Amino acid sequence: MSRFSAEVTWKRDGATFTDRRYSRGHIWRFDGGAEVPASASPHVVPLPYSIEENVDPEEAYVAALSSCHMLFFLDFASRKKFVVDSYVDSANGVMEKQDGKTLVTRVELCPKVTYTGTAPSPKVEAELHHAAHDACFLANSVKTDISIKLAQI
Repeated sequence: MSRFSAEVTWKRDGATFTDRRYSRGHIWRFDGGAEVPASASPHVVPLPYSIEENVDPEEAYVAALSSCHMLFFLDFASRKKFVVDSYVDSANGVMEKQDGKTLVTRVELCPKVTYTGTAPSPKVEAELHHAAHDACFLANSVKTDISIKLAQI
């Protein structure tokens, strides 16, 4: 069993608070020392009470799913002796109402992978993505529909 932790810190900084006119800006701190400025999404909490340039939980959710998938893909590609030069995923999430609750219902991963030497066939690359999806800890932990849209060559 593994455990993971993050520290999330927010301060009122003098705002009245009960009028709901307080900053949603906060900090995420991780065990390796990284600090990430975070906030509610401007799609959820209007400016200036959210901070547009900060990472919001919904963006982080999409990024975490993409990152987990990528890490497994890279591992499986290396095991098959494919040399990956770059991996860029323009991932997107959709948040909507479902059964009276707001949730991220879909995440679409759109990876573009470049290789040195022999690249996998489109069929083999799709198989590597399928294996990565099946192995991804986060994809296995959520009910969001996660699809992988591969570029057509």
